[in-house]
Amino acid sequence: MAKQNSFDIVSKVDLAEVKNAINQAAKELGQRYDLKNTRSSVELDEKERKIVLASQDEYTCKVVDDIVKAKLHRRGVSLKALDHGKYEPASGDTVRQTVTLQDGISKEKAKDIVKEIKGSKLKVQAAIQEDFVRVSGKDRDILQEVIALLKAKDFEIDMQFTNYR
Repeated sequence: MAKQNSFDIVSKVDLAEVKNAINQAAKELGQRYDLKNTRSSVELDEKERKIVLASQDEYTCKVVDDIVKAKLHRRGVSLKALDHGKYEPASGDTVRQTVTLQDGISKEKAKDIVKEIKGSKLKVQAAIQEDFVRVSGKDRDILQEVIALLKAKDFEIDMQFTNYR
């Protein structure tokens, strides 16, 4: 029987890098002259996997968001892993926005990925696991073609290819 090769398509965010980026953004918020007296803040809730941005109005909240995005990008965290919520009023005439960090691939996105793989007519099997997709096949070259195919198409999520064997 021929040996099966496989890899996993996952979507994970390194929380240590996110925490470092949030700390850098909070430090910059305290130092920037244009953000003084705007009651701007950024906090990370590690258990809920959320970033909470707060400021005096929507415009300054967008500036805070841009600072956080720049710090995350610089630390190697994909911006596709962020899901921005709506602006909501908070206490003391401030505005708050919750940014959720992506963890795992949703069932709908996993179905889209499997559909794309099956539509390519490559001789591989794709199976949806809990929060990742496992692709297996006999030839490693075909698995490389699948990776290239998936990288070329935008699924609007951050994807990593792990467990390649």
